[in-house]
Amino acid sequence: MSCCETIHNQLRSHALDGALAALYALDGRAESLDRARARALRVVEGFRSTFASGAGENAALFSGPGRTEIGGNHTDHQHGHVLCGSVDLDMLACAAPNGEPVIRIHSQGYPALEVGLDQLAPRPEERNTSAALVRGVAARVAQLGYRPGGFDAWVTSTVLSGSGLSSSAAYEVLVGNILNHFFCGGQITPIDLAKIGQAAENDYFGKPCGLMDQMGSSVGGAVAIDFADPSAPAVRQVGYDFSRSGHALCILDTGSCHADLTDDYADITREMGAVAAHFGRQVLREVPESDFRAALPELRRSCGDRAVLRAMHFYADDRRAVQEADALEAGDFPRFLELVNASGLSSSLNLQNTWSVSDPRQQAIPLTLAVGRELLEGTGAIRVHGGGFAGTVQAFVPEDRLEGFRTGMERLLGEGTCHILHIRPQGGCVIAV
Repeated sequence: MSCCETIHNQLRSHALDGALAALYALDGRAESLDRARARALRVVEGFRSTFASGAGENAALFSGPGRTEIGGNHTDHQHGHVLCGSVDLDMLACAAPNGEPVIRIHSQGYPALEVGLDQLAPRPEERNTSAALVRGVAARVAQLGYRPGGFDAWVTSTVLSGSGLSSSAAYEVLVGNILNHFFCGGQITPIDLAKIGQAAENDYFGKPCGLMDQMGSSVGGAVAIDFADPSAPAVRQVGYDFSRSGHALCILDTGSCHADLTDDYADITREMGAVAAHFGRQVLREVPESDFRAALPELRRSCGDRAVLRAMHFYADDRRAVQEADALEAGDFPRFLELVNASGLSSSLNLQNTWSVSDPRQQAIPLTLAVGRELLEGTGAIRVHGGGFAGTVQAFVPEDRLEGFRTGMERLLGEGTCHILHIRPQGGCVIAV
C-alpha cells in the first residue's frame, strides 16, 4: 500500500483526528474536526487524481499556516520587537517526490505551476509570481548545502487574501517544509525555514519584507521576536494558551483595498529613517529614546511633525510588544488587552496608518474601529491589523459578546467579514506520512 493510500485510509478511519484537532479544531467543536478531516481527504484525493505519480509512494501531508501580528506595529523594519502568532487558517498540501528535477504544484483555483531546478538563479520574468517564491526557496535550500529535488503537490488554502495573514509566508513555509522533509532529512530548523522564505521573497519575488511574517508562520504559537540583529533575530515562543483566555480572536475584513498604498508604507520607513539619520543612525533602535526626546524641537523643524509622531509610536510600541509577551507568559490577559488597546490608539494617532491621505473619503479602518469599540463597550481589545491604511482590523472579543459583536460588524461590513480565528500551537509542519 502506498503512503498516499495509507494517509487516505488514516483520515477515513479517524486515525489522524488528534493531529487535525491540534491544528484546526481549537474551539473543541466536533464539526470543526469534521471539516478539517473532509478538507484533508479532498487534498489527498486531489493529489491522486491530478498527478501521474498519484500513487504517492512517499507522499506526506503538509501545513503552512497564516500568521497574525499581535504586537509591534511597524517596529520590525526599525530593528525593534514584535509579537506574532500562527493561526488556524493555512495552506494544506499533499506532496510526493517525483524523481525529476522539477517542482509541480497544483493550487486549487489557480493555474498549475511548474518550476525547473536545472538553474536556480532569479528570473526577472518571474518576479511577483509564485514561481519566484518556489525557485527562491529551492535556491536557498541548495545554498545551505542540501540537494533539493522535484516533487508534485496539490494545495488548497484557507488563508484569506489581502487579510494581513500573509499568504505568501504560508506558501514559502509550506514549500520549505516539503523540501526539508523529502530532501533534507528534516534538519532545517523552523527559524532557518523562516529565513529561507524571507530570502525568497526579498531576492526572487522582489518584495523587501522583514522576517516577522515567515517567523510567525514557521515557528508556531505566539512568538516574540527581537530584531536588534536582523540577520540573527532573537526568538522565543510565548507559553500561553489563548483558548483559555475567554476571548475570541476576530479578523475583520473592512473591504478596503491595499492597491496603490506603496507610497504610504514607504513614507513610514522613510520618515522613521529620517529621524534616525538626524542622529547619524540608520534605524530608530540605534537611537536612545532620551536623545530623541531631547531633540524634539529640532526634529520638528528638520523632519516634520508626522515623522516625530511616528518615531514616538516606534518607541512606545517597541516596549509594548515586549510587555505583551511578558503579560501573556505571566497569565495576565487583562494587562495584555490593555496593551493591545494602547497599541491600537498609538497606531491611529501617532503612526497614522489607518487611512491614506491620498483618499480621505476611504476611512474603512477608522469606521470599523469606532463601531467595534462601541460594540465592545470597554471590554476586549481592538486595533489595526498589519501594515494598515486599508485591509483588516484585529479584535479580541469576550466569548459572551462574540455573537453580538459579529452581528454588529457584519451589519456594517457585510456577511462573512468577521473571521473567528485561533492561535494554533504548531507552525509549518508535516501532519502525516
